[in-house]
Amino acid sequence: MRGRRTGAARVRRPGLWRRLPAWTATLTWKSAVFITVMCCVLAALLGVLVHTAVTRQTVGHAREKALSRLEDATAAYQAGGALPPRSGLDPPGLPASLRALAVGGERGTMVADHRGRATMWAAAPADGHALATQVDYSQSARTINGLDGAIVGSSLLAIGATLLVGAFSVTRVTRRLHQTARVARRIGAGDLDARVNDPRTADPSRRQDEVAIVAGALDTMASTLQRKLVAEQRFTADVAHELRTPLTGLSAAAELLPPGRPSELVQDRVRALRALTEDLLEISRLDARTEQVDLAVHELAPLAERVARAAGPGTEVRIVPDGPPVRVETDRRRLERVLGNLVGNAHRHGRPPVVVTVDGPVVTVRDHGEGFPGYLIAGGPQRFRTEGGTKGHGLGLTIAVGQAEVMGAGLAFENAPAGGAVARLTLPEYVPPDDVAEPPPAVA
Repeated sequence: MRGRRTGAARVRRPGLWRRLPAWTATLTWKSAVFITVMCCVLAALLGVLVHTAVTRQTVGHAREKALSRLEDATAAYQAGGALPPRSGLDPPGLPASLRALAVGGERGTMVADHRGRATMWAAAPADGHALATQVDYSQSARTINGLDGAIVGSSLLAIGATLLVGAFSVTRVTRRLHQTARVARRIGAGDLDARVNDPRTADPSRRQDEVAIVAGALDTMASTLQRKLVAEQRFTADVAHELRTPLTGLSAAAELLPPGRPSELVQDRVRALRALTEDLLEISRLDARTEQVDLAVHELAPLAERVARAAGPGTEVRIVPDGPPVRVETDRRRLERVLGNLVGNAHRHGRPPVVVTVDGPVVTVRDHGEGFPGYLIAGGPQRFRTEGGTKGHGLGLTIAVGQAEVMGAGLAFENAPAGGAVARLTLPEYVPPDDVAEPPPAVA
């Protein structure tokens, strides 16, 4: 059985909105477009109504005048007397359609151009001919054209004034919205003391608009979040401090146990508990933002090699050759802490080989395991979150992220296309000023 042939896949082209500049999506631009369109629609509607009413009145008045003259001309024609001025049988310039109407036995009027001037014609039947008269309509036409110009000018002036007033009002709202957004970004970046402090929320007697309600809700949320985080940080620090004293005694007591497998197990668990306590203390200091950096200029490659050697066998170091050695301005102790945590995490949760690559001011640590879980790549490491097996991540990556932020470095997590977890640390490269001699690297 033959299958049906499917048509060629159609390429979806980006819509017009994708090609527009980014500023066209702003509230100010949308409001300006809306106000302009509405003003143009209203001005056009009012202009049409005024133009129609005035034109109908003017044309009606000229028609009545022309018909009145036509009656006088008809009476004179029937009496056999002389026709009034600007009247006659089949006069030159009479529109053909109006002549045909009169010859057909009906009476009518029409505005037409005659010798460069607007003229109101009136015609009636007269023995197979058209008896017609004309009235100068140029003054009325100029009046209507002047009225149309006045309508257009006043409409443009009204649109401009409305745009100015609308832009001023909308800008005040958008300025407050931008301020609220900036405060929200500061809170998201960790500045929990940031507040909008909208004056409308501080004064209960003033009526609050939607922007003030949003600003007040954001301030309330930030205050609540700050209280909870401070309480959590205080709890973590207090627990870690309280555990240090009994752990010190427990460690000393474990050293006094007789040699043997049970003693080794106890000592191993005590060391793990002490390491966890020290990690908790370090995290509490990072959360409190009390850490002080000790910046100095260091060659990056030797530091990475030393961390790799300390991690034990199985760690490969690759230095990308590119001119002279790269120097970075950083805190050596914190850098070694970050790299040590990254390499240790790669050994514990990945598979060999673990490769540390130094490429300029960027240090990449890669293993060949299953890679980082999706939540970690999307939102960063989370404390004590594990997914079973070798996918669990404890406090090591959390500390690495915090210490990198203190140093002013960037730490990103991703998975390699061929498999494996990749942690990329980008350090601030040291660039000596032109008029200052380059300092020697600090002694490690």
